[in-house]
This record gives sequence, structure tokens and C-alpha cells, in this order.
Amino acid sequence: MQITNNRGKARPEGLAERIYLQLKDDIFDFQLLPGDRFSENEVAMRMQASRTPVRQALFRLEREGYVEVHFRSGWQVRPFDFAYFEELYDLRIVLEREAVARLCARTETPPALAALGKFWTDDPRLADGKAVSVHDEQFHMALVAAAGNGEMARIHRDLTEKIRIIRRLDFTQGARVDATYNEHAAILRAILQRQTGEAQTLLTQHIAVSKAEVRKITLHMLHQARSRQPDRAE
Repeated sequence: MQITNNRGKARPEGLAERIYLQLKDDIFDFQLLPGDRFSENEVAMRMQASRTPVRQALFRLEREGYVEVHFRSGWQVRPFDFAYFEELYDLRIVLEREAVARLCARTETPPALAALGKFWTDDPRLADGKAVSVHDEQFHMALVAAAGNGEMARIHRDLTEKIRIIRRLDFTQGARVDATYNEHAAILRAILQRQTGEAQTLLTQHIAVSKAEVRKITLHMLHQARSRQPDRAE
């Protein structure tokens, strides 16, 4: 919801938030690719805003590691750092394996697991890769949240957002959709049966498949992914 003042005009902080969210979506949806350069004026014209909220949004994205500023040549979407993404995947595995161990150790099954089971085993399968990627994120975040450690869940949410672009690329491949359904169902069965080692092994293998794709991702694949997206209205 856009914030307005008493005269009906959008406040600078409301505009900055809108621009921030739009630019982040552009990055996640491959409208802005790693290495793409742009100026504050270009963003201001597209967003129909002044440079002040644009600059606020860009500096926020810079702090989060999505863009870089080059004072002589404007802004740039941060190029892929494959080693960085691999480190994030390693951390993800540590957090999720611990969450699985805690879930298996519980005497009562958290309600969240029943909801996950309904979607991943009972409901009709979705065919749209982007939609499945969203549910995939929610599956893993729900597992960590159900483990009951709020700080661990917060760190995992932040990590999930940082690797989102990699995961979305993974789901541009149709085979990964069916595989994700099968792998999630197997992980849930192992957790519900309190098979800690089996659940952790299945989870690690599941994440490792995505991690292995990191080094295979190229700018050509990114351009292909972007070409599948509908054009945004100017």
C-alpha cells in the first residue's frame, strides 16, 4: 500500500519502498541481469519519481548486496559471485539439517507439517516453475520455523532471499518441478517417521542438487530465463 500525506501525494519513504521492491523484483525476475548498468535518472523516469527516493532505494539494495555503485558510471546489478552462493548453500544445509533433527526429536508433530504434506503429496501438482519455486521456498522455511528456534528461522529467511535468483533459475528446468515434489514428499515421510538420519540425508541430497547448479549458471541461461518473462509495462 502506498503511503500518502494529507495532500494525497506519496511520501518520499513510501516512494522509496515502492521503488526498492520493484527493483528487487526486476532482479529476481531477470528483468535486470547481473552486470547490467543503469543510472538513477533512468530509474526515476521509469518509476515516475524524483532521484531522492530512487537513491534511497538503491542504497538500501546496495547494503543488501544486490547492486553496486560506480560513481563515474552509475549503478550496476552485482555480478554473480559463485563462491558466495556456494557458501550460502553450505550454511543452508547446516541450518536445515539441524531443523530436521529437532523435528524428529519432538514427540508431537507440528501442524505445519500436516499442511506441507497436503500440498506436496495430496494436492494436484502445479506445472508452473515459478509458482513451484515460491512453494519450495515456503517448504524449507516452514521446516526451519517448525523447529521452534526463532533466531535460526530469521537467519534462514534472510539466507533464502539471497539465493532466490539461483533457485528460480533452477525451476526454469521442467524436470526439477517433478523432482522437487518427489523429494519433498520423501523428506516429510522420513520426518514423520522420526527417521532422523534418513531425513537429513534426503534433505542434504535435495539441496545439493540445487547447489551443484550454481557453477552451471551462465549469463546465457539468465538471458534465456528473462526471455520467458512477460514484458513489464512501462
